[in-house]
Amino acid sequence: MIQLKNLCKKFGQQLAVDDLTLQVPAGEIYGLLGHNGAGKSTAIGIMLGQVWPTSGDVRICGHDVTAHRRLALQKVGAIFETPAFYDYLSGWRNLEILSSYTAPTSRQRIQEVIEWVGLSGREHSKVRTYSHGMRARLALAQALLPQPELLILDEPSDGLDPEGIHEMRQTILRLHRELRLTILLSSHFLNEVEQLCTRIAVLNRGCMVFEGTLAATKQRGWIRLKAGDFGLAVKQLRQAQLITEERDGHLIALGPGIGTDQVVRLLVERGMPVYEIAPVEDTLEDFYLSLMNGQKEVEVK
Repeated sequence: MIQLKNLCKKFGQQLAVDDLTLQVPAGEIYGLLGHNGAGKSTAIGIMLGQVWPTSGDVRICGHDVTAHRRLALQKVGAIFETPAFYDYLSGWRNLEILSSYTAPTSRQRIQEVIEWVGLSGREHSKVRTYSHGMRARLALAQALLPQPELLILDEPSDGLDPEGIHEMRQTILRLHRELRLTILLSSHFLNEVEQLCTRIAVLNRGCMVFEGTLAATKQRGWIRLKAGDFGLAVKQLRQAQLITEERDGHLIALGPGIGTDQVVRLLVERGMPVYEIAPVEDTLEDFYLSLMNGQKEVEVK
């Protein structure tokens, strides 16, 4: 659905996107991560034909965006940057006006998207009376009007309270499941990405520093050990060459080919109680922070 190849974008001497190559296959919820200024919004702007690339190829739904923008974006819905609405008009009237800029939209279709995003009953209220969460739902309704196959969402949960974030997450999952949409999601809410996406790309200073499945970010290198005396247990395990490292007063790293059963057996044989032993799975936040810290160390060197 999305193919970027050797994509670059300069603003004067500032390189905002640096040789970015990635593919988003049909059916994915794909996460695009990075801190502010990493190049996420610039890359999305290029995908939507709102920012002209300095070099590289951009294909959306099989069509070149720079050469055939209208064709490429025909089946694309998007929330990009801060959606603007006419506050003095109703949500319904806003959708009518905004859809008229691209193609005529039936009343039936407008009603459908209003129901999809949960605005039924408030569609005829003026937008100035809407909460931030309702405005976010109206923006999503606008993105759904063209019956898209691809949905591009730039920080869709930005500014929402916890309840609004939860509702947005459930709506995105339902759209993916029931309408079978391909979704590109840019967000700085790592917990949301972890619950929504199956694959991610991480940008730093315009460069892609990681691309892969979410499962690949969940390293299992550390084992949580709760024993009667952790310090003594570590000493015994080191002497037996069963572990290579320990940290935080409860984590151990096993030696090559060593299983947790061997650790338990040794400690029990030596009269030491073992209350818990289990692999520790990194969160996406752990992985992201480790990746960014590694990038900083490289820059310092």
